[in-house]
Formats: sequence, C-alpha cells, structure tokens
Amino acid sequence: MSSSRLSISHPNCILEGSITLPASKSESNRALIIEALSETGSQLQNLSEANDTHVIMRLLKSTESELNAEDAGTVMRFMTAYLAVTGQQKTITGTPRMLQRPIGILVEALRQLGAQINYLGQEGYPPLAFNGFDSNAKYPGKLQVRGDISSQYISALLMVAPLFPKGLTLELLGKIGSRPYIQMTLALMQHFGVESTFTGNQITVPAQKYGRAIYTIESDWSGASYWYSMVALAQEAQVELTGLRQDSFQGDSLIANIMLNIGVSTTFNAKGVVLSKTNISQNFKYDFSDCPDLAQTIAVVCAAKGIAAEMTGLESLRIKETDRIAALQNELQKIGGDLEDLGNGLFRVKPATTFAENPVFQTYEDHRMAMAFAPLALLGTITIEETNVVRKSYPRFWQDLEKIGFRLDKD
Repeated sequence: MSSSRLSISHPNCILEGSITLPASKSESNRALIIEALSETGSQLQNLSEANDTHVIMRLLKSTESELNAEDAGTVMRFMTAYLAVTGQQKTITGTPRMLQRPIGILVEALRQLGAQINYLGQEGYPPLAFNGFDSNAKYPGKLQVRGDISSQYISALLMVAPLFPKGLTLELLGKIGSRPYIQMTLALMQHFGVESTFTGNQITVPAQKYGRAIYTIESDWSGASYWYSMVALAQEAQVELTGLRQDSFQGDSLIANIMLNIGVSTTFNAKGVVLSKTNISQNFKYDFSDCPDLAQTIAVVCAAKGIAAEMTGLESLRIKETDRIAALQNELQKIGGDLEDLGNGLFRVKPATTFAENPVFQTYEDHRMAMAFAPLALLGTITIEETNVVRKSYPRFWQDLEKIGFRLDKD
C-alpha cells in the first residue's frame, strides 16, 4: 500500500500470526558511522530498510559538496560529527522541518574540539558548512554537555571520540535522558573494539582505533511497540515478532515491561517474542526519559483502553519530527481523549469517551503518529492521512497489517 490516505479496519479483531520486523535503524545508523570511521572492512548484516538508513548510507558514499539529510534527525546529528572529525569541506542541509530542529549544542561542542563549522542560516540550526579542523586549536580533552538534550548529540560525540589524540571525556550535566541510547552506542563501539567507561555522569573514551568486526543488526523494538498496542486492543491475540533479543542493546525493549500494565505479556523464544493478552492496570505512572519514542504508542493505547496513565520524561517530544505533545493532544481529542499537561513535566492521559464513525487522524509528517494511531482500527474503521511517512522507519508497516488481517483501502 502506498496511498497517502488509507481507511483501515479489521473484520474480527482477532490477531494471530508471525511478523518479521524491520531491523533497528538506531543500531544500523550507529553501526554505519562506526564502520565508516574504522576503515577496516567490517561487515554489517541485516541493515535497516528504513529511509533514514538509506539516507545515511548515501551520504557516507557521496562525493557531492552538499549533502541532504532530508527529515532524518539522527542522520543530521551523526553526519555533523562525522564530517567534522574527518575534516571534510562540505555542507549539510535538510527538509524545512529539519532546518527548524536545533543543533547548536553539538556544533558548539565540536567547535571546542577544533572543528570549523559555520551556520548558513539561523544561528544554532542547519544548514551547516564544514571547513576542516583548526590545527592551532587548544584541544580540551573534556567537555561538559547537558544530559537532558537529545541523546543523539551525545552519541554523535562518543562515536568520534576515539579518533581525537587524547580521546574524550564527556561530563553530562543534570538529568540524563535516553540513557539506554547512550549505552547502545557504547556497546556497539565496544563490539568494534573501542573501550570506554560510563560512571555516574561521566563517560571517558580513550584514544584508540576501531577494529574489524561482523555485526548483525537486531530487529527494531520501536517497531515492535505498535504490535504490542495491537495485541492490547484486540479481542484475542497471539502474535510472534521475529528477530528480537532478550539481551537487547535497544532502550525501547522496555516496551515489554511497560505493556504488562496495559494487558500484554511477552514470552521469548528462539525466533524472538510471542505476545499474548493478560490483565490490565486501571492506571499507572511511567517516566519516559529513557524511551521517549514509546510515548505516543502508550498514550494512544491507554486512552483507547480507559487507562488514566501519568507520563513524565516527555521533554524531548517537543523537538522531534513534529511537536509530538501538541500532535497527540489534537488527535486524541478526536476520540474524546487527551494528553493533559498538569505542569512540572507531568502529563496525564485522559481516557477516550467517544469513538466517532471513521475518525480521520493527521500524521504531522511524523512516522510514529501514523503507527501509534493505526491500532485504533481494532475498535472501528479509521482513516489515516499521509501514510507514506512510515518509510522513515518501517516501510512495510501497512503490508504487515494486511498480512495479519487488517483491511486497508485507499480512501
């Protein structure tokens, strides 16, 4: 299905089958940067089919002077660090929305390390021009960086850290958000031979070289989250998701624990996991600082199931592909729900009270909005606009829905 507007329904609300999930774009994009920095002929297997991964592969191979990261925040941030440390003289830009997403904290950190980077538009935002390294710069060896910023800034710095003459120590100030994503980066670096220490709020990466390695990318736990939501909303369900590991590097593997509150149990087997229905909690509270990409999924399924969940750790949602908090509020109101801002970083899901005939949900150029609201088709026919956004992380999403019994019609 490639239509930009789809009407979605399910004939009997019973889900049974096996789904081969896409590979993790988070792992893929990190591994591709590490491979490019290693220059040792490493082998990466099961790379993600996500558009973000195709973009980063294209940019790493490109001989053009201007690179386009499109709408991929991970690509913009990782390539900024890569272009800086490799001393290339290029520019990088992106979609209009990408040019509204801040990158000043990363640029300032790289400047302190000697990178010569200029803004071509608004200060603190892409597009950026790279002019190599200042050979006379006094290399600090240690940087202080806010811990509550996007972990992609921190991961970008960590992956290039071993290439500096004295390595790099990062001191993370304040609350550390998305810690599992930082740990994923360090684990992948270790797989390719780079050692580091992460103690308290300080990460130290000594100067060293990446080695040659073979790595198979795990299936995507973020993509799995939508199937958890579907199992929660189905009348009966037993769904196998292949390629997931119990000892995952991915922070979004936390979905297995979170969804125990929302009526889904997880059983690991040799292929991956089997999801089945279990009892639900009427309300619960969760801090999404470590897994902000799961917040939309949880907000929607809780509203649909009448669970008054309290959510914290949503600060980074304002600067994602869209303002995800505002987008959730707008769309949940269409089914009588809401994401109420209680102040001081606390949000509460207001359970849905009505399910109008064929509600139409906007996606705000955000893949996660499309996939978070799609499971509502188990409650009745819905329409989703601009469905092509799923290409960013899960291009086969709509085909996989059809595979397990959903009906999709071009509207």
